[in-house]
Amino acid sequence: MVLLSFQATQLIVPQAQRVSLRSKQSIRCGIAEPSGKPAPLGQKTKYNDGFFEKAFMTLFARKMEKFAANSPKAEKKGWWEHDYESFVDVSKRVMQGRSRIQQQQVVREVLLSMLPPGAPAQFRKLFPPTKWAAEFNAALTVPFFHWLVGPSEVIEVEVNGEKQQSGVHIKKCRYLENSGCVGMCVNMCKIPTQDFFTNEFGLPLTMIPNFEDMSCEMVYGQVPPPFEEDPVSTQPCYAEICSMSNPSSSVCPKLQA
Repeated sequence: MVLLSFQATQLIVPQAQRVSLRSKQSIRCGIAEPSGKPAPLGQKTKYNDGFFEKAFMTLFARKMEKFAANSPKAEKKGWWEHDYESFVDVSKRVMQGRSRIQQQQVVREVLLSMLPPGAPAQFRKLFPPTKWAAEFNAALTVPFFHWLVGPSEVIEVEVNGEKQQSGVHIKKCRYLENSGCVGMCVNMCKIPTQDFFTNEFGLPLTMIPNFEDMSCEMVYGQVPPPFEEDPVSTQPCYAEICSMSNPSSSVCPKLQA
């Protein structure tokens, strides 16, 4: 169950390499559904989190807390006292005083700490980079990633000239809309998740966030581009909703080295 323990771990982001998408097959999950439709940009969708969702929030928050900067406003929480906002707050404190690369390294360490010894090697044996493995991981992402990014569905994508059901369309990323931060999306989710699957697990993954509507596409089986060639590398801040934004900069400062 290596995959299930880790799948609850990714985060989101924009156009990296235009992939031909034709949405179709949808896999639904009856947990943590939003109380209504995704909220308009700048507003937060309301979720009805249950035991399952809060367990994952707590687990990840406590793992990340070890790397987070101290804050006078941050209260020490018990095992079942974390909610999504406190999870996002820990992520923000992890970013403080760290470069883009250092932030990504922290996420990698957190992901590795979630797995039993030898898990990446075992994953490579169970899921070699085939069409079946890509489609299987896409199918599992929808229910097990739901608590982190919100509702999503499996879609058809084209990878290396072949159509396959290995894409995941995230309708409005919960992590991005709650943080309101381009840098957190890229440094704490997109890049480390791509690298982890591609380099540790041996299954290529490209994440393509859309910063206009906060949706995201995940394409299993597609090798991600270098950061310098990825459109996210030149993405500006959400000037009106990000507490750490720099409106005078043409690129989010958190994306600079």
